[in-house]
Amino acid sequence: MKILVVGSGAREHAITRALALATAGGHATGHAAGHPALHATDHTAAHTAAPTPTDHELHAAPGNPGIGQLATLHPVDPVDGAAVADLATRLGVDLVVVGPEAPLVAGVADAVRAAGVPCFGPSAEAAALEGSKAFAKEVMAAAGVPTAMAHVCTTVDEVATALDAFGAPHVVKDDGLAAGKGVVVTDDRDAALEHAAACLAKPGGAVVVEEYLDGPEVSLFCLSDGTTVVPLAPAQDFKRALDGDEGPNTGGMGAYSPLPWSPDGLVDEVVARVAQPTVDEMRHRGTPFAGVLYCGLALTSRGVRVIEFNARFGDPETQVVLPRLATPLAEVLLAAAQGRLDDLPPLRWRDEAAVTVVVAAHGYPGSVRAGDPVDGVADAEAVPGVHVLHAGTATDDGALVSSGGRVLSVVGVGADLAAARATAYEGVAHISLRGSHHRTDIASRMPVLDEDAS
Repeated sequence: MKILVVGSGAREHAITRALALATAGGHATGHAAGHPALHATDHTAAHTAAPTPTDHELHAAPGNPGIGQLATLHPVDPVDGAAVADLATRLGVDLVVVGPEAPLVAGVADAVRAAGVPCFGPSAEAAALEGSKAFAKEVMAAAGVPTAMAHVCTTVDEVATALDAFGAPHVVKDDGLAAGKGVVVTDDRDAALEHAAACLAKPGGAVVVEEYLDGPEVSLFCLSDGTTVVPLAPAQDFKRALDGDEGPNTGGMGAYSPLPWSPDGLVDEVVARVAQPTVDEMRHRGTPFAGVLYCGLALTSRGVRVIEFNARFGDPETQVVLPRLATPLAEVLLAAAQGRLDDLPPLRWRDEAAVTVVVAAHGYPGSVRAGDPVDGVADAEAVPGVHVLHAGTATDDGALVSSGGRVLSVVGVGADLAAARATAYEGVAHISLRGSHHRTDIASRMPVLDEDAS
């Protein structure tokens, strides 16, 4: 198969790597309780067989130096739908996979489909589930999806009234796209108002003020072809910049999967109460959602609640979910793009765990420094079970340098979470980037659930 991946981050590197590698090993040997698409486990491949290269021809636009080791790179603007569609047509690809949110909201998937090329990713209208938090709340209300109470505000006075109505901790979300950094959760009312004012200062600015949701967070990717929903494995990410969940929000500093502490039947519940009703509602509106519905969830004392929807794979959760998928990714994404998810056999999963640690540039998530040499990637990847995914990297006279906030995702795969975590941090220890920082506590402690959270 000839495949074009759109994007340039670690998420797209993870997708490209999964497309480039096929599982060596047999078929599912049994189904655990719960959703069959999630719980079919490839025990044969679990600990012994290494992935082998596929015969897919891979392209990326624009990609990054790491993706360039697996795919042919094309210097195309990823949010230019006409340019992406033209590239896909010229290459004669069988499938386009759109990774980031900005191209989806800009309608790149629409342009590709209009050119007659199968595309994995929702239309611009459907991607509004991520592009507008107010729209997502409207859809959730219509579909009966459990979520936080919220007020949509367009003035600072409205924000102040909403903050006082809900009380602290205050949750203020930029209505539009903000690269994972548009949310402030704080006990400081003035800080909440300051963030809201900055969001409202944008053209057409609006914010969503929500009640605070207690309990641990879970990310669940649900693939959809507009009708059928197939869940992937849940993961948990770490949003705050510093150890102990301190510091400002980021795009994500690490993640792990599976979640041994999550309630039995969680995936089934999320599909039944969240993902399927949302997909059904979008179809009924005439804007079917085909792609990844990223369900950001809180397991509260009152049950599962949706924190947010995204219209694409999450970063860094993708980095730990896809290495555990034993079913070839290409056939799953093509089936979703062609409306054939219902025809797929249950997904197969490896028994192994995966942990990723993000190495961030000096200053991240604020003003970052670029151009610093990045060394040690090959040494890290020489550690058994480690692979390194590029995000904010570039080349300068053949040398690898930093070019963004989150520079690398170092992924460790092991027999269990403890082994995967140790492996990931062994890999991180080989990375050298002046002024960089990373969290040292990814997957170090498991949440304790309220007995009523389910």
